[in-house]
Amino acid sequence: MVEDKEIKAVTSPFAIREGEIKVFDGKDGYVSMNQIVQRINLGHINDVHFKILSLVNEFEFITSRQLFQLLEINGFELKSQDKLNGKLDQLVKAKILTRYYFNSDDGKGIYRIYCLEKMGKYLLNSRGEECKWQPADNTKPVAMIKKRLAGNQVIIAYLRKVKAFDSYTAKPSITAKVAGKTFKATGGSIKLSKNEKSIDFIFEVIRREDDWQKKLVDKMKFYKDFYENFVPNDSGFKSIPQLIIVCEDDKHIAETFKTIVVNELLISKIKLYFTTDLRQNDESLDESLVEFVMNEETGKYKIKNTKIKLLD
Repeated sequence: MVEDKEIKAVTSPFAIREGEIKVFDGKDGYVSMNQIVQRINLGHINDVHFKILSLVNEFEFITSRQLFQLLEINGFELKSQDKLNGKLDQLVKAKILTRYYFNSDDGKGIYRIYCLEKMGKYLLNSRGEECKWQPADNTKPVAMIKKRLAGNQVIIAYLRKVKAFDSYTAKPSITAKVAGKTFKATGGSIKLSKNEKSIDFIFEVIRREDDWQKKLVDKMKFYKDFYENFVPNDSGFKSIPQLIIVCEDDKHIAETFKTIVVNELLISKIKLYFTTDLRQNDESLDESLVEFVMNEETGKYKIKNTKIKLLD
């Protein structure tokens, strides 16, 4: 597997491309549960396959590279990406998982996206694992899937590179009290702990999809409601969490911050931090965040790198 630091991309693979569509790359036809049970009894589907299913269920959409990294973290030694791809092919052929790729005017995407099939849900339920998957979940649009993939990458980067890492939630639910709305943080959340102190980070992923500024404004209204009415243990957070907005690139950070300022959606209780997909590839994440600081003389904002020792 290519290490993060060896990736030379200048554009995030999870950025929106013009005219992009999702293309089915799974298995057509019918596979019976009896056939799958036989494969389990013969050992062709084993604990590694079930861990793959569990991770796909947890994250909903995921790439094979992300799966390989998570399996390594969970103590499964697959030796190579090719070995994992072989197991994923088995699960796709058995219609336990399915997969897609993205296609656009620029050509076919370089990675595949994996998600559950009906048989996968049945197998997880048979082992007592909660699975809320519905067939319509696989029809989600490109932008929504790419937000999930970018969020996965952030969580995995913190898992692998931050010593203070404690735990994560792939799809945390947050409640805006005044609006009476429960919403999901598109990039998940993590907890960092050190010397008996801890802090939670919430990641909101923004993509340049159609009407993205309007969608950003609507989401930030919910966040502003949550933060400005926060009391300990709201939405499961003991203390006020830090919000980090994940953008496609540095230019997108500036566009996103401008939209927030123009619509008067800055949150008084917290500093607003930003990052990008490619910043997660750095060997250390201690300088992966930026913030905007106002010059009191000019009244203008200036972007500034923020060094956080806890991320070293």
